[in-house]
Amino acid sequence: MSFTNSQIFNDALPKLEDVKLKPISKRYLKIIILNKLAMCAAFLGVLIVGKLFIEREAFQDNFWFIFSIVMVFCLINFVIAILAFKKRKYAIRDHDVIYASGLIVNSITTVPISRIQHIEESRSWLARQFNLAALNLYTAGESGSDLSIKGLPHEEAKQINDYISVRINGNQ
Repeated sequence: MSFTNSQIFNDALPKLEDVKLKPISKRYLKIIILNKLAMCAAFLGVLIVGKLFIEREAFQDNFWFIFSIVMVFCLINFVIAILAFKKRKYAIRDHDVIYASGLIVNSITTVPISRIQHIEESRSWLARQFNLAALNLYTAGESGSDLSIKGLPHEEAKQINDYISVRINGNQ
């Protein structure tokens, strides 16, 4: 048997742009906003406690400047989170799972179903309140999940989990 390695030309490659990616649930945006609010509240809380207990004149004189910087940071963080949320999309195909995310650094991850060794559905307390779930896909050789799709409706996550589980266990 002779080895061949034919060149594939760019026009023969499948186009990822042709795949219709489905956005994650809009309810997940509420979870993102609640997490951002908690983070900003923690920063502002530490700052206010510092105002009450730190008597150094330099800190007291610059408190409102520091407070303004933290508020601007929180506002920018909110805007980026909302804009990045719109970029979170996924697709389940016959042979692979595709997940796109990121605003500043846009990434598209494709995991072949044939390489998936384990799939896990997880739900945090907050996700359960919004009836959402996350799917974690694991392939060989990694210590963590290779792909995590957060913000899926719980029933849809169960259906995807069942579909991929059947595929990876060979019960097609």
